[in-house]
Amino acid sequence: MTRSTTSPQAVKRVPVDYTDRLYWNGIIKMSLSKFFILSVLRNRPMHGYEIAREVECSTKGCCAPTEGTIYPVLREFEQGNYVTVHTETVAGRGRKVYTLTEKGNEAFAVAVEAWLEVTAHITRQK
Repeated sequence: MTRSTTSPQAVKRVPVDYTDRLYWNGIIKMSLSKFFILSVLRNRPMHGYEIAREVECSTKGCCAPTEGTIYPVLREFEQGNYVTVHTETVAGRGRKVYTLTEKGNEAFAVAVEAWLEVTAHITRQK
């Protein structure tokens, strides 16, 4: 077994550029992806790809979750009983369809309240 001789202190991290809009866009999109997934599932049950497309369309491209983002969130929602999942077969292939539960609707309502409170602080004039 080979051990790395580089100490944690020797690893140089590139400082974050907080004036970079791409940085803030990424943070906001990552933070809101769960909110938007709950939002689109309020309309109807959907499979993962459909959820991703609906989120992208409903946010006019602001948030476009990838498979690497959406499926871990959906698993987390399933484990917490925020969604239920059933498999349907289309053209001989199985796909998981996610349905928002009452608990998922409650979570979305709480998220909306929190979001409105935060945006009120952000948009408040001095």
